[in-house]
Amino acid sequence: MAIPVIPPYDIPTGPFPLKVDWRLESSRAALLIHDMQQYFIDAYQRDREPMATALPNMVRIRAACREAGVPIVYTAQPGDQHPSRRGILSEFWGAGMASGPETKIVPELTPEDGDIEVTKWRYSGFQRTDLRELLAHYRRDQLIVVGVYAHMGCMISATEAFMQDVQPFFAVDAMGDFSAGEHEMAAEYIGKRAGRVMAADDVVAALSGTADGGPAAR
Repeated sequence: MAIPVIPPYDIPTGPFPLKVDWRLESSRAALLIHDMQQYFIDAYQRDREPMATALPNMVRIRAACREAGVPIVYTAQPGDQHPSRRGILSEFWGAGMASGPETKIVPELTPEDGDIEVTKWRYSGFQRTDLRELLAHYRRDQLIVVGVYAHMGCMISATEAFMQDVQPFFAVDAMGDFSAGEHEMAAEYIGKRAGRVMAADDVVAALSGTADGGPAAR
């Protein structure tokens, strides 16, 4: 079952709440590329906002992470989920995607050798996965979050990172959502309650060691 077309919208620019002065450090960080599967991205017009900005920003952040030696983790939902695994998720979203091409990560972000792929079953990338163990293995206590959807899996994964003493950095213009209002709500919540909201430019600058800033607080 295809996702309905998502109307174009401009990515919110803030300023967003800034409750913590965490500095993003490449030696401490991992990158989470959340659910950038064809099934989800087909709902957007790629040459229109938000994806016209968000997807290139994800590519830039991934390149900066690779250059800085930051582990890159992908979540992806499986196709043809058995009802016993999908559970009550089906009551909100139906049966989900079928196995095949739509489960693949979009070509711009195809995983490379050394990247880590995590099969994801719920909104949070930490639920029913070994993501927390992977971060511990790589001695990482910061998590950069990009992908879709800002107000669901991205926000909830970032919040769960916070609850496990991993500092989340929410790359607000490297995400897509259903609407500007939901996208803004997610950034507002993370900024107030669980992490640091940053622009892609500032994430890349921090990873390259040239800056550690982010959008101004309000």
